[in-house]
Amino acid sequence: MDHVLKLQYTIDALFGSGVSKQLPKDLEMTFSRKTGRIRTVSHEGKLLCTLRIDGGLAISTHFAQILLKNKKFKENCVEISKDAAPFVQDGKSVFCKHVTWCGKEVRISADTPILFENRVIAVGKAILSSDMISDFNRGVAVKVRDSLKSRNEEITS
Repeated sequence: MDHVLKLQYTIDALFGSGVSKQLPKDLEMTFSRKTGRIRTVSHEGKLLCTLRIDGGLAISTHFAQILLKNKKFKENCVEISKDAAPFVQDGKSVFCKHVTWCGKEVRISADTPILFENRVIAVGKAILSSDMISDFNRGVAVKVRDSLKSRNEEITS
């Protein structure tokens, strides 16, 4: 039970308090044999997140979509334009000029879900903070780590 609690605390600390309420029940976890720490968290065979060595979480697009049900979580996301969506789905980086909306909680090197029409199409690492993304008109805003195409999950509306 304490592992689930640790995961909930981590999610709340990273994405805003109360966001962990969206966590599905009966999670499957894998642990490191050396340290005994949580490695990955899955639900019904789908990977939700991987715990990073620095204490952060690398979340999957599937998990980001689940967490998006919480309004606070959206503040960690960036919304992109229609022009950029196909490229980002293919795993290309998000450039500042393509960001149409940016949550206030986007921080440098934080895991940042990328939205298009309120659906998570990719997850990446923020290169810039929310203020910088809105101020700049060029350069990479989010470096994509995981996208729908890389998982071979076609977008279904």
